[in-house]
Amino acid sequence: MPRFIAFLRAINVGGHVVKMDELRAMFESLGLAQVETFIASGNVIFETRSKDAGVLQKRIASHMQKSLGYEVGVFLRTDVEVAAIAEYKPFPDAAIKSAGAFVVAFLGAAPSAAAKQSLMRNRSASDDFHVDGCQAYWLSRTNQSNSPFFKVGFDKALGMPATARSLTTVSKLAAKYAPA
Repeated sequence: MPRFIAFLRAINVGGHVVKMDELRAMFESLGLAQVETFIASGNVIFETRSKDAGVLQKRIASHMQKSLGYEVGVFLRTDVEVAAIAEYKPFPDAAIKSAGAFVVAFLGAAPSAAAKQSLMRNRSASDDFHVDGCQAYWLSRTNQSNSPFFKVGFDKALGMPATARSLTTVSKLAAKYAPA
């Protein structure tokens, strides 16, 4: 069965507190198998017979909204895709190693050329960006919260919903749930 990782937005931030056992139960109630959570920031790993990520993503988002009473962004990737994202190097190794933060934003679709240009207008001495398919990467040479981009965010810069994780988190997910 295919294994997916759901990167959820609006879980355990902004007053939306969801216990991980409750989150697992929500996914299990959809008939998803081998459901696990990874740290309390909205990362859910599961298996399903379904291979249509778009339909599955909408089904999960609808169920989450009904269960929680608010909209939750759902961004699905397969374990193979997460492994590729963890290995992808959009910036030189030395820049990544010395960065204050290296963040991956998960998007629902590849951004338009205009959206990419909007994101790139946020480049500065402390921040650089790269877009690859349905992911956007942010390299901050300072502490993430000290960056001017921290107040802007991917949603506003790209004009589309996104949820972000540190590359450290993505790499740990890739290692723990390596494709079989």
